Amino acid sequence: MSALHSLASGQSGEQFVYLWGERGCGRSHLLQAAVAAASSRGIIARYIAAGEALPADDSGVRMLAVDDVEKLDVQAQLEFFSLYNALRECEGAVLAAGNVAPARLQLRADLLTRLGWGLVFQVHALSDDDKRVALKRHAAARAFDLRDEIVEYLLRHLKRDLPSLMAVLDALDRHSLETKRPITLPLLRQLLQSESTESGSPTRGT
Repeated sequence: MSALHSLASGQSGEQFVYLWGERGCGRSHLLQAAVAAASSRGIIARYIAAGEALPADDSGVRMLAVDDVEKLDVQAQLEFFSLYNALRECEGAVLAAGNVAPARLQLRADLLTRLGWGLVFQVHALSDDDKRVALKRHAAARAFDLRDEIVEYLLRHLKRDLPSLMAVLDALDRHSLETKRPITLPLLRQLLQSESTESGSPTRGT
């Protein structure tokens, strides 16, 4: 998304972006990519998933990405509100994501106001072509080449939401390093078979 890319690269006048969409649409991936891009520029950036502790006000963070804001409890909402204001004062950036538009979130009113201050985008579910591109980019970021046959196998046989597909790629990369074998379709099948055996359940998605 160009707005996030511009913000992460320091080329945007916006400080605040809120993304919303159904689970698996790729909003978490977009937040993580923005944090990674900002970190590569030397900016202290943090991605916070649901249930993780928010950083302290004096942590030096200048870009904060908070995912699944609809799951924030009362204390976390207070902390997020404080961090939002602190980052606004120091011209930092706040990215947030949730499952619905800001007006429909069941959060404290002052935090809802903050979330609606900046740019708000609905993230639609990715097409298969979009997923292919995202998987290739994710592999490149981890410094390995992802063959087309592996991508097609993932899309045909596994859960099709992007977070699940990314998690399989991460596991495949680790398995390749541990076994000192190149990333190939047979290696992927071996990994999935071993995980299926350990869990006692099939790996194929519905």
